[in-house]
Amino acid sequence: MNMRVNLVKKALAEGKVQYGTNFGQFRSQDVLKIFAQAGFHWAFIDCEHGGFGIETIQDLCRIAPSVNFTPIVRVADLQYSLVARALDCGSQGIIFPRVEDVSLLEKAVGWCRFPPAGTRGFGLSAFHIDHVPATMPQMIEHVNANTLVVLQIETKRAFEMRDELLSVPGIDAVMVGPADLSISFGVPGEFQHPKIVEAMEAIRDTCNAKGIVPGTQTRTLQLAKFWKERGMRFLGCSSDTGMLFEKAKELVTALDTVNPL
Repeated sequence: MNMRVNLVKKALAEGKVQYGTNFGQFRSQDVLKIFAQAGFHWAFIDCEHGGFGIETIQDLCRIAPSVNFTPIVRVADLQYSLVARALDCGSQGIIFPRVEDVSLLEKAVGWCRFPPAGTRGFGLSAFHIDHVPATMPQMIEHVNANTLVVLQIETKRAFEMRDELLSVPGIDAVMVGPADLSISFGVPGEFQHPKIVEAMEAIRDTCNAKGIVPGTQTRTLQLAKFWKERGMRFLGCSSDTGMLFEKAKELVTALDTVNPL
């Protein structure tokens, strides 16, 4: 038996598109199972805007790989304790929000990997690798290689310094945050405004030039299709609450069109 592979990181390295979603409200392992069965590849467990505690993060991260699903935690801030605990809970990746500081980003990327590649403190046990027999050096090498590091570009300042930010070694992917980006550009909520489209295409091009996977979170299927066509491969769409509301509304609306006998 081999140690668990990060399926999303592997697929992205092979040039494939990987679909994900925002998961930040429903404290249930079954939601991740549903996402997996529906065909999603990953979800970001939202600890920036969601209300999940550390126990819920652990429950979600531990169940996800058993259904071939990749759990990724978006931490609330760039702090070592938030990053290290999320990874120790079983997250297979970290998303860094609101990044505008190169030196802080360098430190944060280092927190995601064990020495000599980084500065993460060792807290793994056999439980973390499903009790596969492995030495400490083997565990370190495997986990380092299978941890996905994702940077969010969410402000005009971050956009303008994208070349510096994306030159930090160890970043695997970018997930553009279009909501905050549109606010920062003075066009809040106008996700297809020329300013936003132009900025996101420029971010995509910088990512591709540096061998980093370009991606974004989107709120609608239309926007997800729009950005898939334009080369975003780490592609998020909708959310746990958004999908439930949309389907519920669709059902009720359809019933309202039926005339009773």
